[in-house]
Amino acid sequence: MVFKQIDLQNFRLHRSTSIVFSDKLNIIIGGNGQGKTSILEAIYYLCTTKNLTLASESDVVTFGEQAFNTEGKFVDLTENHVRLYYDLIKNRKNFFLDNKQLFSSADVIGKFPIVTLIQPDHAITLGSPSERRRFVDSIISQTNHTYLEILLEYNKILRQRSSLLSQIKEYRNHSTLEQLEVWTNSLANNGCELIKYRIKFIEEFSAFVSEAYKQIIEYDEKPKIKYYSIQEIDIKNIKERFLEEINAVREDEIRRGVNLIGPHRDDFIFYINDRELKRFGSQGQHKTFQVALRFAQFFYIKEKLGKTPIFLMDDVFGELDTYRAGKISNYLFQVRQTFITMTDFSKIDELKNLSGSKKIKIENGTAKYI
Repeated sequence: MVFKQIDLQNFRLHRSTSIVFSDKLNIIIGGNGQGKTSILEAIYYLCTTKNLTLASESDVVTFGEQAFNTEGKFVDLTENHVRLYYDLIKNRKNFFLDNKQLFSSADVIGKFPIVTLIQPDHAITLGSPSERRRFVDSIISQTNHTYLEILLEYNKILRQRSSLLSQIKEYRNHSTLEQLEVWTNSLANNGCELIKYRIKFIEEFSAFVSEAYKQIIEYDEKPKIKYYSIQEIDIKNIKERFLEEINAVREDEIRRGVNLIGPHRDDFIFYINDRELKRFGSQGQHKTFQVALRFAQFFYIKEKLGKTPIFLMDDVFGELDTYRAGKISNYLFQVRQTFITMTDFSKIDELKNLSGSKKIKIENGTAKYI
């Protein structure tokens, strides 16, 4: 899959920008605050309907304007035209695929697979469990629509059950306690399915992480990922174990009015040579692991979907030493289309074989080829 062209109107600093991309390497250069990352943000919108940095749509509209519009062209076996329009006054986002409006982001996820390597990725290895769950869920959701549907349903059940727990905490009558049993059973059914998918994913994904890590760094370091869910998982009796744990904390859930058991509290722990990365890893090891995770994601999605994802890299080379930058540059030859932002030309020398690449200079929301 190749992303051929983008058109922006009133998108942050970009009042009117149109760019045709290379199907290989696209280097987007610009100083801080000039609008280079906005290009990646717009591409991500068109692939997912979501904001790259989880910012509000209202923050994206150019100051003084009332809407933004971004359009793009994807070429694979067929050509697709995608458009996302946001109306600030109505606070409404509209997504169109080949002039047909789609009303659910679930209909878009995975159709245009995308991988991002951006500054906030440090939260994956250093942040809270929710960051790691979001990372894992985003990969599985792009490659398995059934998982995405189960995840969306599970989150609905969580909200309903949480609301019911709050009611029980306040009123505690017989009818609400009976309803709780129904929602608990639904939570267990959907939660167990999510756990099974995650177990299988980690088993498969670990090999991709090991290969990516080996490509990026040749030191004798072995990465590993462990999945922590309900205690002592037995795949054959997972629902029974799930219900045992949830019943054990039932009174505590009612007292606090929150869901205490389930895959919404899972974690994925990263290790280097059997030492926990978050606790013992150096800054360089964290960065290497983050990069390896994203390259692993790329090749995992490619294998599962039979499509080549788009790869976005935001000012990554500015944080890397020359050795790691060179290794990643070599690895990029196995990736088809990549978009890399840089603040200046100083790191371009670390990119190998730039034939077929395109350099785009962004200054105050204006793009020009160089």
